[in-house]
Amino acid sequence: MKKFYGTGTYVQSAGVKGDLEIDGFAIAVCEELGVELSRHQSRGFEELHEYGDHLSSFDLIVALTPTSQATVQDLTRVFHLDVEHWPIDDPAGLGENRNQKLDAYRHSRDQIVNRLIARWGPPLDPV
Repeated sequence: MKKFYGTGTYVQSAGVKGDLEIDGFAIAVCEELGVELSRHQSRGFEELHEYGDHLSSFDLIVALTPTSQATVQDLTRVFHLDVEHWPIDDPAGLGENRNQKLDAYRHSRDQIVNRLIARWGPPLDPV
């Protein structure tokens, strides 16, 4: 999001589980667009508070899986914020060789990019 639309909007990434390492295939396909993920740290919703963020301070949460959508809706039911579900294909476990795996990750990456553009318009920094 920051790569496409700048830093004028505060964006934070979190998931249902925060103890997962960033997948090497995700790092590789995002790097193709100039998005640096290798130093990104995965964190869970509960960890946001430890980093100084609280779910109530956000206007919008985008859930990429049904599990994260259900978790977010449960955690935020007392807050006034929007939750959107973007059903993105999970590339984990797809493909039998490196090229097929990279293609699966590119497909998921491109789904996210298309959703960003549909929601917020063309990127300020075209890819």
